This record gives sequence, C-alpha cells and structure tokens, in this order.
Amino acid sequence: MSLNKVEYLSDVLETHRMSKIDDLVKKFKSKRDEVKSAIQEEYGSAMYNPFGSGSFKKHTAINTKFDLDVVAPFKKDSFGTLEDMFNGLFDFLYKKYGDEGYVRKQKVSIGIEFYEDEDKDVISLDIVPGRELNQDQYLENKNLNLYVYSQYGLFQKSTYIQTNIHSQIEHIKAKENERKIIRLLKIWKNSNGEKYKSFLLELMTIKAFYKEDISGNIWDKLKAVMEYIRDNVEKEDFKLIDPGNSNNNVIDTLEDWERRNLSARMGTILDRVEENAENLKSYFPVNEEFENKELGNSSYGIKGSTVAASIPPTNQRFG
Repeated sequence: MSLNKVEYLSDVLETHRMSKIDDLVKKFKSKRDEVKSAIQEEYGSAMYNPFGSGSFKKHTAINTKFDLDVVAPFKKDSFGTLEDMFNGLFDFLYKKYGDEGYVRKQKVSIGIEFYEDEDKDVISLDIVPGRELNQDQYLENKNLNLYVYSQYGLFQKSTYIQTNIHSQIEHIKAKENERKIIRLLKIWKNSNGEKYKSFLLELMTIKAFYKEDISGNIWDKLKAVMEYIRDNVEKEDFKLIDPGNSNNNVIDTLEDWERRNLSARMGTILDRVEENAENLKSYFPVNEEFENKELGNSSYGIKGSTVAASIPPTNQRFG
C-alpha cells in the first residue's frame, strides 16, 4: 500500500514540535533571561531592551536543531564603531560566562554554548549586537546596523549590515501555512546536511505563496513550494528582498553553483517521490524519539522516561 503523504507529513511535523521538549525549552528560556539581564545590568542606559528573535520567535523552530536568539540594541553613542560594539560585548560575555561554556565570535552574533548540565543538556544562545542608525530613533523605526565579523556570502567587502529584525519577525508572524512548509524544509535541511540558511528557505517559501496559487493539503503545498524553488531560483532576475532592509537581496548570499544545486535538489526530491512515495521518508524523516510505534504512525508520544534522553546529541542539535 502506497504511503499516505498527507498523513506522513503531518506526523513529521508533529514529532518535531517544540512542545515535545517543554522542560528543555524552559531551561533555554531561563538561561536566556539570565544573559539578557546581565547585559542590561552591564550597559544600562547605553542600550535599549534586548529582545528575542530567530526561529523560536517566528514559530518556525524544530526540536532537533535550535537555539535561542537575543538581539541587544545599543544606542548610537554607546560605542565609537560597530566593531567596538561587537568586540566590547564579546569581551563582557567571555569574562562573564567563559568559565561556564564556550563563548565565540560568529558572523553577526556572539555564540554561547554552555557546558552540559546534570541532565546532559547543552544550552546554546546567539547574542546579536546591533546599533541604531541615528541617535534616539530606534524606538521609532527599529532599524539597526549589525557588525559583520567574517565573510557572509557577498558581504565580504562590507563591515556591517543594516536590518530591521522586528520587520523580519512581522513578515512571517501571521502566515501559518507558510510556517509549516518552512519547518518541513528545515527538517530536510538539517537531516540531510544541507548548508542553506534557514532565513533563505523562509523567504523563498513566503515568496512562493505570494507568487503562486498554493492550496490543498500539506503535500500539495510542499510540492508547490519545491516546484517554485526548482523553477525560479536559478533565474537572473530572481530576488529575495530582506523585509528588514529593502536594499538587501538575500539571494545574493548564494553563488551561482549553489543556486543550481538547490534547484537540482528540489527537482530530485520531486522526481524520487513521484517514482515512489516511500522516498519522502528519506528527505523528511520523523523524529523517531517522539514516535510511538505501538500506536501507529499518526500517534506520538515520548519514548523513554526523560526529556534529556529524547534529544539528539548536541552536535546534531546546534550549529
């Protein structure tokens, strides 16, 4: 009997729900709040209130690979340069948490990966420092400049990126159908070792829904989005405008060969599923740790007695 693609994909989404790991998420939130408070206490009136961002805030997170993001918005006169801001916050976090975990500079953020706790859980945070464009205007327009620590696609000649993270969050906020497809594409990306940025897949999905008449069941929608990516990502005039900065075309972060590869990958998935629906399982696997096989594919629960036992190893969960 052929695989019921709709039921199967629904099961995939169910087993990757963040609600399956509530206890771990509570730990993440507690540590995030602690770090936010420490930053606010250190910088006081030189900054605005830090806030959450990333996939968790956008409701596109999956429970096999995630961290929590915190944006630290600084006032224009808080540092002489964006580099000073980035390095200053890194130095503070390294001094504060260097004995508790790994503190490292990343492309536009500072990562903190805390050592395993007594439950062998690893908490990972990304702290994104940003500075307002003009003095005392952040509360009005929410625009920030981010320092670029290393090469970021075609941004290697620049030392900053202008963005509006609040606009990025609002861009996906009310799009429930799009969020489901984004989560599925992230499951594909993470379980198949793909390097494409989640933000890129997010914008492609939203654009597909905007440009095409995408309807039907979950498989119909996923198929339509993959077809849109296959047919359009290689086009010279294809654009993915960052909702946080209209001058930033996110597709430019991909080289031509990466665009060809992405188109080919989407085509391969579609062809293989067309040949045999069972192949869907290779690209969009269920999280087996939350699959109750005794109750059948459409019923899920936690296998094992603890949440910690049901989380993939840290080298799979974070990155």
